[in-house]
Amino acid sequence: MPAPRVLGILGGLGPMATVYFYEMLTRHTKASCDQDHIDVIINSRASTPDRTRFILGQSDENPFDIMAGDAARLVTFGADVLAIPCNTAHYFYDRLNESIHVPILNMVEQTVLEAKRRGCRKVGLLATTGTICTHTYARACEKHGLAWAAPDEAGQADIMDVIYGDIKQGRRADMAKFGSVVRRLQAEGCERMILGCTELSLVKKEEHLNAMYIDSMEVLAKNAIETFGRTPIGFEEE
Repeated sequence: MPAPRVLGILGGLGPMATVYFYEMLTRHTKASCDQDHIDVIINSRASTPDRTRFILGQSDENPFDIMAGDAARLVTFGADVLAIPCNTAHYFYDRLNESIHVPILNMVEQTVLEAKRRGCRKVGLLATTGTICTHTYARACEKHGLAWAAPDEAGQADIMDVIYGDIKQGRRADMAKFGSVVRRLQAEGCERMILGCTELSLVKKEEHLNAMYIDSMEVLAKNAIETFGRTPIGFEEE
């Protein structure tokens, strides 16, 4: 089959993560001219209701219908593969995939497979409470035989504070809180940490986190580049 031609990005979940994902696609595609890059259509609906609040029953504003409508519009505009740079939104992955006739790249499963590829036996899951409570990553880990651990209640509260209190508000991440959670997961035998929230991908960028952290956004970008028949460059190989 020929490589697909147009990538649709279902974004705005949040907006800065969408910006970073597009930057990452461009920066990490081997290209000698503009025409070597992937054609992209970006939908960035920042007004999409909060996924975590809905999943946890803290809001009755269901984001699915808006996401499904935007996915359909991306297809109408010419996208033949979609990417969703938001881990929590993958709670709706199966329903979204059934609602359109083009494939959606699976950020969660590909990230777990990347951990396996790196020889990891147990990962720590750093993500929103919505992602943790719906076992999105846990199911993928169990499917592929990868042990996992999530933060305890206090640690999860700290991660949510980094995501919502710091990054989503344009502040620098509280690395003391972040590092404390990571050390507790390491004490439980976690060899690497999955950054299972795209706001945490921004923490990796800004704080220059090392290869112990498997960035779901990097995995999605690399997967997209390869899906479109391009050569990815500049990603960590450890």
